[in-house]
Amino acid sequence: MVGDLLQRQVEFREFASERIGPYAAEHDREQRLGSHIVGDLAGRGYLAPFLPLERGGQAMSWTLLGALHEEIGRVCSSVRSLLTVHAMTAFAIQRWGNNEQRERWLLPLACGEVLGALALSEPNAGSDITGIEATAVHVDGGFVVNGCKKWMTIGQIAGLFLVLLKGEGGSVTLLIERDRPGLTIDPIHDVLGTRGSMLATLKFRDCFVPRENLIARPGFGNSVALSALSLGRYSVACGSVGIIQACMDASLEYARKISRFGAELREHQLIQQMVADMVTDASASRLLCREAGRMRDEQDPAEIRQTFIAKYHAASAAMRAANSAVQIHGANGCSSEYPVQRYMRDAKVMEIIEGSTQIQQITIALLAFQELGQAKSAQETLSKKPV
Repeated sequence: MVGDLLQRQVEFREFASERIGPYAAEHDREQRLGSHIVGDLAGRGYLAPFLPLERGGQAMSWTLLGALHEEIGRVCSSVRSLLTVHAMTAFAIQRWGNNEQRERWLLPLACGEVLGALALSEPNAGSDITGIEATAVHVDGGFVVNGCKKWMTIGQIAGLFLVLLKGEGGSVTLLIERDRPGLTIDPIHDVLGTRGSMLATLKFRDCFVPRENLIARPGFGNSVALSALSLGRYSVACGSVGIIQACMDASLEYARKISRFGAELREHQLIQQMVADMVTDASASRLLCREAGRMRDEQDPAEIRQTFIAKYHAASAAMRAANSAVQIHGANGCSSEYPVQRYMRDAKVMEIIEGSTQIQQITIALLAFQELGQAKSAQETLSKKPV
């Protein structure tokens, strides 16, 4: 299994370096992805490789998927963002959809005939799923949707949106095609990082959606969204490892060839300290992500906690690595001629999306207290049993 992982990661790295890396700066500058990207990803079966073979996937393990997203994230976080939201949509349909929905959507999603995107965040709620305001009102034959969704990754080109809404009997999740009457899509430009991820705002005004587009039963929308977000959190964690690796690679190369104050940068001890921290953070973050992937593969319920830990550590470490990389490059690190300034902007986004760093910290602490309470309860129960 380890040999297969290493072999496939080399495959992923070569693809990312050859077909994505050369265009990453252009994606950032032009604020859109190259026209070849989706076709290249689809041609290699990378869009939704976790799907079963009969649905167009590769039945890829979560551990391998993490390695793929790490290597894509190493060269271009905007492309990795596409993979994330597309995967979340396909995963939600595979897990929560009915047979008709799977037949209709999974193969086109896997083949790149249609791109999927998760529509959760709102102007007044962010990603707080308990505070969403967009509504789905039940009518004869379906639902009428009104409201606004913002910061939709790949929203400018996605053909299918997985939309979380407030329903009359609880939360509702609907599949909404981009050509539905009553839906307008406005591009968002000039964001800080992942500038090629083609963000958009979705505005629904009396948009009718047929009942067959309902994912799961009414009231289960939050469950659908949370399961999709768990995959997204894992992807972002692995992509953050890629950013750390990219920062480390760029810093090593720069420190090797540049001299200051009579010596190569690599000979200065404070530079060595920053490089050592990057190496350590890359190794620790990668191990945390692989453990999360292993637990997902084994369907270990504790995977949720492990993924929170991996995302928290990897995203924070990516920001530290990017900050050091820019510092090592000095004034050049602030120039678009060097990629480290892009890594820094993208790393900051990693600390926000799929649950901010603060949300990860709160959740990890709450889970720790919960585990302590369960352990004490179990100990008290055992102490009361007769000998």
